[in-house]
This record gives sequence, structure tokens and C-alpha cells, in this order.
Amino acid sequence: MALIWGLTWLPMKVASEVVPPIFLAAMRFLLAGPCFLVVALAQGLSLRSSQFGRIVVASLLITTGCYSFLFWGVARAPSGLSAIVNLSLMPIFLVGIGALYGQERITMRRIGAIGLGILGLVLLFSGRTGEAQSGTMPIFGLIAVAIGTVSYAWGSVISRPLTLSMPPLVLAFWQSLIGGIALVPVSLLIEGYDPAHFAGLFDARAIFGLSILVFGGSLIAFWIYLGLVRDWGAFRAGLYAFVSPIIAVAVGVVYANEPFGWAEGVGMGIMLAATALSLSEKKIMKTAASG
Repeated sequence: MALIWGLTWLPMKVASEVVPPIFLAAMRFLLAGPCFLVVALAQGLSLRSSQFGRIVVASLLITTGCYSFLFWGVARAPSGLSAIVNLSLMPIFLVGIGALYGQERITMRRIGAIGLGILGLVLLFSGRTGEAQSGTMPIFGLIAVAIGTVSYAWGSVISRPLTLSMPPLVLAFWQSLIGGIALVPVSLLIEGYDPAHFAGLFDARAIFGLSILVFGGSLIAFWIYLGLVRDWGAFRAGLYAFVSPIIAVAVGVVYANEPFGWAEGVGMGIMLAATALSLSEKKIMKTAASG
């Protein structure tokens, strides 16, 4: 999951060269929905749920709200700072909101892991925080990124009871379909209507980007994510925030000749250490309990 989501940044950037970002997100989820549906029907899974209202709320939070604010904010703030805000706040909001819902515990180990992860993110993106954004309002962009992060974290937390009562694949279908439909009016409001947007979908860059985003980012990685939310809880599933950036930066270095030095290398090591610290918590607790 972390590997795939780390690899989707470059295709997303390439596709955004020919179609607006929120429109791209809407098309991604509107295409992913039917793909999830085909797999669910092939497995004989029922699409019914007694908690459809909760499904709608989770869809609007984890898909529509997140991508609307996130894309709007990234367009108005340096991408390095946006990444630090989004990825460093994600585990904080996941454990905080999860604790409010009685799903997570705030422990010293988790606080330490989050602190290490944030330090690693700052080092990893230290050379990417000063990009010029002429004619924009970076502070409002970063606030929007933070709001989008809250939306995703909140949606992930309220999705966990749904994953316990229905297959994650079916939930992924509903969240992609509902969230994608709701992104359409958001795109029209912010980006406007232009037939060129649809024409851009047939550009090779858009086809490449959407193929990776739909089949990799959604059909595989998001399905895995919801399964991990069910089995691990939102906080541990959200630790991709400390792994995916390493993949994304590595891809940028290899294919886009982006800078890489000691700060990035140390940052990667610290982020992996933070992830290991969090993922080892359950095993350590079990060992202590059995002793």
C-alpha cells in the first residue's frame, strides 16, 4: 500500500499537466467505483448496508472533503510545506480523533513515534519548502491542506465500524462512487466547466496517470488501506504517511533529478524508525501481557 501510494505522486503530477487536479480526482474515483463494483459482484458480495448514512458521511469526508481541500491548498502553497503539513498531521489527527471515538490510545510510544516521524519529514522535505508561488496565498493553502488532512483522518476513523460490518471492498466501492460524484460540483465550482477538460482525458499523460491512480492507488492500495483500518485501527494503517514519502522522493530523484543529500537520507532513516516503533507496539504489549 505504502509503495503504491508513494509511486502515485509522479503519475498524478503528470496527469495534472493536462487536466485540472480536482477534476482529475473526480474522474479517478468515478472510474474506480465501477471497477470495485465488478470485483465485488464477481465475488458474490452484497452491496447492502444498514448504515448507509454513515457510509455517505465517511465518503464525503475521506474522498470529497480531503481531495477538495488538499488539491486547492497544494495549488496555493509550496508542495514541500504542503507535504510536511499533510503527512505530519495525519498520524496526529488519526490517533486524536480515534481516541475521541474510543478506537485508539494515546501512548508515550505513539507520541514519540509521531515526533520522530515529523522530524524525518522536515529533513526529507527541507530542500523543497522554498518553492516560489507567485500570485498565491500560501498560508491559506496550508490551512486548506490541514483541513483536508482532518477530513481524511475523521473519515478513516468513522469507517472502521463499517469495515467490521461489511467487506472493505464493498465499502471502497461506495466511498469511491459517492465521493467521486460529490467531487463533480466541487470541480465545477472551483475549476469551472470547459470541454477541454474532457478532451484532456484522452491525452497520453492523463491516460497514464489515471491508469496508475485507478488500478494501483484505488483498486489495490485503498482496498488494502480499509482492510488495515479494520484489522489494525486507523492510526497504524495511517503510518503509510511515514513510508510513502520516502518512495515519492526516491522516484523524484531518479526520474526528475530532484536534489538528494544527507538531510534527505537521515530523514528517511528517522521516518522508517518511527514506523517501526509504532508497528512494534502491539507485539511488545502482547509479549508483556503473556509474561
